[in-house]
Amino acid sequence: MRSDRQNRAPMGLKIAAAAGLLFLHLPILLIFVYAFTTEEKSYQWPPPGYTIKWLGVTWNRPDVWESLALSVKVAAISTLIAIVLGTLCAAAVSRWRFFGREAISLLVILPIALPGIITGIALRSAFNLADIPFSTWTIVLGHATFCIVVVYNNAVARFRRLSTSLIEASMDLGADGFQTFRYIVLPNLATALLAGGMLAFALSFDEVIVTTFTAGHQATLPIWMLEELVRPRQRPVTNVVAMVVVLVTFLPILAAYYLTRDGDQIGGHGK
Repeated sequence: MRSDRQNRAPMGLKIAAAAGLLFLHLPILLIFVYAFTTEEKSYQWPPPGYTIKWLGVTWNRPDVWESLALSVKVAAISTLIAIVLGTLCAAAVSRWRFFGREAISLLVILPIALPGIITGIALRSAFNLADIPFSTWTIVLGHATFCIVVVYNNAVARFRRLSTSLIEASMDLGADGFQTFRYIVLPNLATALLAGGMLAFALSFDEVIVTTFTAGHQATLPIWMLEELVRPRQRPVTNVVAMVVVLVTFLPILAAYYLTRDGDQIGGHGK
């Protein structure tokens, strides 16, 4: 009984934790409220009334669907590139020793540490210098720069937990490199890659700054939302779209958490 009391958090700490959660998530909850308001052109509190008509209005807006399709396409391709390149980088850095290994590891994670505007300006300058027209692929290349980091962090952490004796035993038993990767390495990496891919998809889906510099005249869903806030036509439609973005971003992050919730499987755990 006494140990249970000692393990209980003080009331002040509980209140502080609740206040911190409210500070973080109350603005997000307001998006859900304003997605169903009857007021079209302003934000009033409390809302004058509630309606679900904006769900139908949003569903019938072709510009929303075009932006959503572009965001999903870019996020999917960027995630695929990140999984391939991030896994290869993690394998090289974690399994072999060579000159400049730590420098390469630093350079791989650097894009996510830099401000997005720096990455965006650098990419735009490079595309202009190479005379590459802005398109879906320039957005993909921009997003892949930071998506690779997420996959790399998860993969390198799992590689370091993978016993080399398993790989050596597989090779000793006659398996070639591909068979060893398929039956030994990949099953051990699967959940880490899945979690990293989900996080990469979520990051790409809601990226704004890098997209602004690499999209040209195209508009992903976050860019569409930004333009709608600057020149609003129907504010609740923007909030409905924002609500969908929150759900689309939250679900893969939640899934990634449950896939790697033992903690030491996530790259960067303990930071």
